[in-house]
Amino acid sequence: MPGKILGIHHITAIATGAKKNHEFYTRVLGLRLVKKTVNFDDPTTYHFYYGNETGEPGTILTFFPWEGIRRGRAGTGQVTAVSFSVPGGSMSFWLDRFKKYEVVYNNPSERFGENVLVFLDPDGLKLELVSGAGDERNAWDADEVPPEYSIRG
Repeated sequence: MPGKILGIHHITAIATGAKKNHEFYTRVLGLRLVKKTVNFDDPTTYHFYYGNETGEPGTILTFFPWEGIRRGRAGTGQVTAVSFSVPGGSMSFWLDRFKKYEVVYNNPSERFGENVLVFLDPDGLKLELVSGAGDERNAWDADEVPPEYSIRG
């Protein structure tokens, strides 16, 4: 193999509704809607790209929202959690925010010396906020999520 794969470019998931998906990822999590296109295999369906300020690889989570589709369930070969990097010292901000928006979450824990906050999106996708070593990627300055707390990637 001529080049090394240095990380994941993006992860794609399915959502049950475009509006609630968009509101959760942009408003609650403060991610930037980097791009909205269509699913080229099904042009009647959006393809949302969420990420950091510049939409750089490794920060992107995409969704195909199919209205009314049944919820998925964990299975073989499936990603079982998506982790986001957040600045150290930001967990209390996120806990307060999740309480405000009634996000389902577990109490923070420690894993490999980093703080981890596990939570679910509106469709039950398991997500994590991981704070620890400095992540120098650009933050998106969202209305309700200031850069000092925002998701980096």
